[in-house]
Amino acid sequence: MSSENKKTPLFKLNQPDDNYKFQPLPEPFGEYPYHLKPEMSLPDPHKMVFQVAGDTGGLKSPSFQKLIAEEMGKQYYQAKNPADRPMFLYHVGDIVYHFGEADQYERQFFIPYKDYPSPVYAIAGNHDSDVNSNAKIPYSSLAPFTSVFCGKAPRPVPFGSKLNRMSGMQPHVYWTLQTPLANIIGLHSNVPKFGVITEEQKAWFIEELKQAATEHSDKAIIVCVHHAPYSADFNHSSSLPMINFMAACFETAGVTPDLVLSGHVHNYQRFNKTYANGKTVPFIVCGAGGFDELHWLAESDEVMYTDKSELFDTVTLENACTMQHGFLNLEIEKTEEGHQINGKYYAIPHEGLKPGEDAALFEEFTYFCKHGDKQAVQ
Repeated sequence: MSSENKKTPLFKLNQPDDNYKFQPLPEPFGEYPYHLKPEMSLPDPHKMVFQVAGDTGGLKSPSFQKLIAEEMGKQYYQAKNPADRPMFLYHVGDIVYHFGEADQYERQFFIPYKDYPSPVYAIAGNHDSDVNSNAKIPYSSLAPFTSVFCGKAPRPVPFGSKLNRMSGMQPHVYWTLQTPLANIIGLHSNVPKFGVITEEQKAWFIEELKQAATEHSDKAIIVCVHHAPYSADFNHSSSLPMINFMAACFETAGVTPDLVLSGHVHNYQRFNKTYANGKTVPFIVCGAGGFDELHWLAESDEVMYTDKSELFDTVTLENACTMQHGFLNLEIEKTEEGHQINGKYYAIPHEGLKPGEDAALFEEFTYFCKHGDKQAVQ
């Protein structure tokens, strides 16, 4: 078998339909259109740094998720310039494996992240959204997740040893985080392997894109969804439902975002997609945050996959980091002409770090979006 990997996204062939796993969504905690605008004082009003990680939960080898949390926190404390400190972590899903159980939050989230210095915001992954039918105490989909991350006001989390832990204030399981330099639109893609998004959420998303476009001269537009639209990995590969969903929404709204972030696939991949209006949008998979099973890329002659699709014609795989755990630092910088997005991906070898060793910088990248760029999808 060839050792070469594909340079484009892939579809995995002959996948069974598992949409029967779809779970109904909980009622929202806040008012439509589900915005959260936390108090956020930037040391430099033209610069904001935050971190991204996904699929952090750990069962067999919890040391990996602990390492990721420690390394992200270390970057906060070691920053020489206050403006370089990450303001928050945006989690792209799969916090608790395998069924989002309340009794697993202590081990998989509360303990590893107890010393993380910044707020944590999150969208739910497929495992967070699933339900363990054999649980001793029955629970509904996303009940533990919303107990930790959602609410009209902070309230005690009803499980875990530290009962004084307070919940977040996210208004719904799909919602927009309004920060000084970016509108971050978080979607909920449910349980099935390639994701499912309801028509109600689709209508909301289109309106959020339109609203974000009205503020685009001041704020970048970032979209987050757990199921990765594009991937070249051997396990999941690309999600046709998410590709079609994004394309339809961008066209209807007449808006293309500046960046799309995902998890689900347990590695790091950075794709560029060029739209008909000439805009290049990075689609970044950031799902190597701690779960012990990592995903490599499919090899070039693997017969279970195909890259033969016109949907991939303007999509290229720019870089990938596989079989290592890692996280992403993003810096949004506002200039007179537009927004610059600077990224740094840090990786940790599967065998861990030596005493005193830091996560290694795997790659740096920069994207620039001029304020005058056309947003309409043509």
